[in-house]
Amino acid sequence: MIRIVLNGAPREVPEGTTVARLLRELDLAPERVAVERNGALVRRSEHSAATLGPGDALEIVTLVGGG
Repeated sequence: MIRIVLNGAPREVPEGTTVARLLRELDLAPERVAVERNGALVRRSEHSAATLGPGDALEIVTLVGGG
């Protein structure tokens, strides 16, 4: 297990967790969120390859549509 910070709160995830896996565990649809890791945007096309490391700080923002 490694410790990350998710939206300001500490969280432990298994080593080797990717952004895509974290979003699945959080039951979040990738097309409805924006993910920032350590101050940089993680493009949706990179979610599967972006492996989290100890101390990574993530901000996940849910996009809400209106009409």
